[in-house]
Amino acid sequence: MKLYGYFRSSAAYRVRIALNLKGVEYETVPVHLLKDGGQQFSDSYKALNPTALVPTLVDGDLAIGQSMAILEYLEETHPEPALLPTDPAGRARVRAIAQTIACDIHPLNNLRVLKHLKHGLGVDEDTKNAWYRHWIDVGLTSVEAMLAGHPATGRFCHGDQVTLADVLLVPQVFNARRFECDLSAMPTVTRIVDACSELDAFVQAEPARQPDATD
Repeated sequence: MKLYGYFRSSAAYRVRIALNLKGVEYETVPVHLLKDGGQQFSDSYKALNPTALVPTLVDGDLAIGQSMAILEYLEETHPEPALLPTDPAGRARVRAIAQTIACDIHPLNNLRVLKHLKHGLGVDEDTKNAWYRHWIDVGLTSVEAMLAGHPATGRFCHGDQVTLADVLLVPQVFNARRFECDLSAMPTVTRIVDACSELDAFVQAEPARQPDATD
């Protein structure tokens, strides 16, 4: 497999974690989102992924965009260890947590939105960062409420085994910390992220450890 991505992309980060957890060997193919006007806009990359977004997973002749689709593909083709619970209620809960991050938080704060705020709408750096922190606070406050005190929450988001919810949560909290968001009101979120950070699959997926990592 080949994973086309950018070291600091939280969507690519998710996929790296899942590949590591499942023990799938893959080749990293860097796509720098800032160099050369954005390498994701090159004709060669758009031939793989017409959306010009990262990540893209290539498995033989198959190219898959959208991190959630990639994660589901990996779950179906490499079912062990499972990243979804066996019961329908548990699977729904894990997907709800994951999609709160993937659908409600991340789209408002990804690079192309921040660039449009700054260069398209002319907002200054402080205003752009305030936008980012606002939506992180709204989104992760919701995730905290979904987790805190829930009987299914354990060491991780759902019980004591890593699930897709944790795979989504860790990169989002990494970005929140990078932008110096206040997470003091989210003790369950930060506790779970700390637990994940003890696992080698998460450590090896960290942005700073990627071959394309830059300042």
